[in-house]
Amino acid sequence: MSTTSRKRKGAIAPGMAVDEGGPSKKPRPAKHLQGKKTAATRDEPVWPEYFSNLFKVFKALNTVLAFCSSRKNFAITFPVVRTSVESLLHAPLELEKVAELKALLPEIVKFAYTPRSELRIHSDQHVGSGRRERSPDFAAFQTAGATRSCTNDVDTDEHVLILDFMEKSRGKKVAGSGLAYALPPALSPAATKKLVERRNERFTEAVNELLSATPVDEDPVVLLQAAAREHIPVHPELSRPRASQEHVKAMYRVVPESDSRPSIEEVIEEIEQQEWYMDQIACKRIFDAKDGQPATLDPPLSDSIIKALRDSRKITSLYTHQVAAITALSQGKNVIVSTSTASGKSVIYQVPLLQFLEVDPQSTAMFVYPTKALAQDQRTALEQLLCHCPDLGHIQVSTYDGDTPQERRAGVRESASVIFTNFDMIHASILPHEDTWRRLNLKIVAVDELHYYHGIFGSHVAQVMRRLRRVCAAVGNRRARFITCSATISKPGQHMKNIFGIDNVEEVTNDGAPSGRKDFLVWNAPLKDPMDPTLGRIHSMTEATRLMRFLMTRGVRVILFCKIRKSCELAMKTLRQELTADGRLDILERVMSYRGGYSQEDRRRIEREAFSGNLLGIVATNALELGVDIGVLDAVIMLGFPMGGLASFRQQAGRAGRRARDALAVFVADSLPVDQHFINHPEELFDRTTDDLVVDLDSNVILEAHLQCAGYEMPLTDEDEVYFGPSMKQICETRLVKDKDGWYHTHPKYLPFPSRHVSIRGAEEEKYSVVDVTRLGKSGGSATILEEIELSRALFEIYEGAVFIHQGLTFLVQEVSHDAKMARLVRSDVNWITEPRDFTNIDAIQIYRIREIKNSPQRAYYGRVELLTVVFGYFKMRNKAIIDAVDLDTPPWQRETTGMWIDVPKPTLDLMRASGMNPAEAIHSAQHAFLNRFALAADLKTECKPPEKEYKAVPSQRKRPARLIFYEPSGKTGGVSVKAFDHVNDILQEAHDRVETCECEEGCASCVDSPSCKEGNIVASKQGALVVLKALLGRPIDVDLLNHDPEDVALVHDTVVEAASVRTVEGVKVEPA
Repeated sequence: MSTTSRKRKGAIAPGMAVDEGGPSKKPRPAKHLQGKKTAATRDEPVWPEYFSNLFKVFKALNTVLAFCSSRKNFAITFPVVRTSVESLLHAPLELEKVAELKALLPEIVKFAYTPRSELRIHSDQHVGSGRRERSPDFAAFQTAGATRSCTNDVDTDEHVLILDFMEKSRGKKVAGSGLAYALPPALSPAATKKLVERRNERFTEAVNELLSATPVDEDPVVLLQAAAREHIPVHPELSRPRASQEHVKAMYRVVPESDSRPSIEEVIEEIEQQEWYMDQIACKRIFDAKDGQPATLDPPLSDSIIKALRDSRKITSLYTHQVAAITALSQGKNVIVSTSTASGKSVIYQVPLLQFLEVDPQSTAMFVYPTKALAQDQRTALEQLLCHCPDLGHIQVSTYDGDTPQERRAGVRESASVIFTNFDMIHASILPHEDTWRRLNLKIVAVDELHYYHGIFGSHVAQVMRRLRRVCAAVGNRRARFITCSATISKPGQHMKNIFGIDNVEEVTNDGAPSGRKDFLVWNAPLKDPMDPTLGRIHSMTEATRLMRFLMTRGVRVILFCKIRKSCELAMKTLRQELTADGRLDILERVMSYRGGYSQEDRRRIEREAFSGNLLGIVATNALELGVDIGVLDAVIMLGFPMGGLASFRQQAGRAGRRARDALAVFVADSLPVDQHFINHPEELFDRTTDDLVVDLDSNVILEAHLQCAGYEMPLTDEDEVYFGPSMKQICETRLVKDKDGWYHTHPKYLPFPSRHVSIRGAEEEKYSVVDVTRLGKSGGSATILEEIELSRALFEIYEGAVFIHQGLTFLVQEVSHDAKMARLVRSDVNWITEPRDFTNIDAIQIYRIREIKNSPQRAYYGRVELLTVVFGYFKMRNKAIIDAVDLDTPPWQRETTGMWIDVPKPTLDLMRASGMNPAEAIHSAQHAFLNRFALAADLKTECKPPEKEYKAVPSQRKRPARLIFYEPSGKTGGVSVKAFDHVNDILQEAHDRVETCECEEGCASCVDSPSCKEGNIVASKQGALVVLKALLGRPIDVDLLNHDPEDVALVHDTVVEAASVRTVEGVKVEPA
């Protein structure tokens, strides 16, 4: 175990640009120029005079650019730089010489035309008025006075020739700036000198590397000059593809059709030959094609069903897992099928439905899906199947969800044979009005994507299923068969039993479906400069979008999965810019983004485009992670490790090759610790087992809520314990109303509609309408609602001056009305994004319960928690660098919830400080370690530590208490924090043991890292977590854990203070461990 924390690793360096990638290929010297790194012991080669003279040019250029770097946002155009360099050299600065420097140092030297708008930091639209004085607009810098040459370097039009070094230096933060991020820092004279020396050393290394790699029969000067020709910038209006690019561009000027695209194996080989390929593939694994295992049903299907399957789906035989499941259903069993993605699971419940309908046309079925998109997709598939059955074409299939108009709902109840719905509607609409649904003679209840239902939502769904089974039995519908499908999970049979409350379950896991070859790549972004790792890596989004463009050009249909909505839109924006710059509008019109928040009409349109095969690329969040059939997908790119963990990762990877074709899955790792763990241990992505899905059937909070609902649907009796378990009677006696006949009824406070008091997904948030008013007031123009977003997102995305992205198009937020819950936006092609400057305090307010921690003087607390969020400004960001800071005055968002917490004792806090251990890192990692051992952690949140605050160069006024705190997201009622509080001793012990025995050095997803950490696990210390956990458990702290140098944190201002006491409700007693 390492004795150092992971502080600052991957943290945002003030003013450091993470990505300078543009829309075109990144120029590199020809591969014969690139030798391996020379050993330190090898003699340095003798330089030809040509390189000594070139070094003089470089040093002059280095001096000028270092001076510009020390002047914050100085616009570094080539004419400005040329004038200064020529005055130092007393000679003209030729473009060819600069191109040679670019060939030598391709990762460092930026020498290219840039749109003039890229230098702007303000929009033409006047938006708001922050308190901070506006920064100057550097597009206004003049470029007169430079020496002219015959080469086209005029900049009187929309493009400017830029010459700069792409790596930046940290410098000193302006005293008293108080910013969480800093504007590009001003360099001190000493720092400027160090920067110049480091760059000069880098030039020397590059020349030595070239000379060492040049064969004895070749001239290194000639090689360099030949490579430099590729790097002479050409004005965009005059630009033509390089000769080396002509052949490839000619090949793919027209995108190949899906059936004529190159094989995935050929595509990967071509990737490895690209100039921009720099050994990004950290791991490659091939899963060979697998033949299908057909089987025969006994008794066989009717001729009508066989014909329908053949004509509608081209299905001529069934596979072993399909036959096993259909046979079990015919024997009266309930079935769960847990097989790979695209293994034909929907046939398993559609075929029995057709069999029932052939025997009894009055038969009905209910198909339940987790998302509306998936229900829509499967409804279309069933309707096509029914249309090909001559005697079943009249069967009515209807969707009954939140989008179903009120005037149509009665017709669905009265005439539909098959209902496509979700658990929200069963809970809130179908069961409360069960008397209007008694016409249904349910033969099959099918639940798709069962792995989706776990945690608190799954616990609610389990009680809804018990209510449904109870009502069905009460009205005489006791013979319904329950069937469910799931991705590959551990213990699928047990999970179905937990959700449905039944025991007669047949588990089918032997996958007989065929599959094509799948190549899996683990992709790590390359270093900006392999000779200087301190410059960091190219941004993962640049890698992902470049790879996506490469694949689409070759006819490979690809989906790019992003972790959050904002990343999804940023990726779409990047693709829009790069494809436009490449002149590939034919591809751009076949790319769309898909995420939550889009209107129903937009979602349906995108789904139709995808399914029809019109789309070449889709950029999506996990909204498309589930099994929606969006046509043939050849490749999946996963940008960062999903927040849903390994199960979500494998679900996304399975979206490619859904029809037995060869396929590609690429995991593009972020620089975050969780992602880099899998770069170092890629075998875990394929071989590690997924965690068991957890459903909390013992939560009295959830059970009472559903008993109140069940009592409204039909009065409860003691016999209903068969559905709701042994805790039912006590809750009914104390929480419901018992009549003189012994029946239990809903408590009056839940009436008249108890289901409205019980939200199975959490309380529905208020939503803001995002309205495009660009054309308002113009001839024929009107306002358009782009989307609706929840309050919890609106605060961070639609403040005045924010850049809002929709389908990759940028809009500026002009005005926000919190009273009307509406934001007015105007279309604006800005070249920056905005990041809110905000903080959220999670504070314990009142203690309801106290519990001992075994063998420890410390205590755990449960009670009321207050959450306070304030957005006080925003940054304008370009290429991960801050170009401007704006202050805002927005109303705070305050809400309350419940949670549990444990205070870190003051002696432990003092001990960590004395030994040079960062308390914020220790507490943050200890919180993650606790959650990693808690089965319901997905429904419990903690206060994550942002690196911008913890590693500030100036003291923070916002001190946080030394406390591990966990809370339930506001609006969710599941008693999760109570569950954690009740089991705090076991969880702490397991967390301690896991951290202590984990073989990793700096922490991993198994001990102190969390895929869902919104701050990227950057503020972390495995050793610190272990110190905190030992202190809470009353264990002695090993001296080796404290082997830190106090100077390690001398420059980091302390942000943690001793936790203050919290008010306790009267009469609370300490509960034993």
